[in-house]
Amino acid sequence: MATIREITAIETFLVRHPVLRKGKPIESCQFEGDDLNTTKHFGLYEDSNLVGVISIFECKSVLFNEKKQFQIRGMAVLENFQKKGFGEALMHHAELALQKEKANLIWFNARKTALGFYEKLGYRIIGDPFEIENVGIHYLMYKKWNSID
Repeated sequence: MATIREITAIETFLVRHPVLRKGKPIESCQFEGDDLNTTKHFGLYEDSNLVGVISIFECKSVLFNEKKQFQIRGMAVLENFQKKGFGEALMHHAELALQKEKANLIWFNARKTALGFYEKLGYRIIGDPFEIENVGIHYLMYKKWNSID
């Protein structure tokens, strides 16, 4: 049975590294803002094993006017545990946490390969694709608060 609980930034590296930064130094898993008290990290555990992570940063994008914006970063599920609903569970958990924070908007940079996953959850693309150096093509995606359920 899967459970989700709050974890530390360093604990996210156990999943961020093999999924998002494979072949890169472990230091590349540290994101700016990871240690701010406004940032939250959640881990999804299958039995007692950490298999998925998601981080929520209070961060504004200049593309939106909403007052209370949050960015999702580092959403990842270990390869052997993908396609089992764990990513969707993490996103839903993050949305519920942001409802408590009275967020107006959630946004993030999505890898091209994950677009279908996020679109299925109601997120929309804004703007053109862009390259994140040493990571790949991304799209900015968002969901406004009134559409989060």
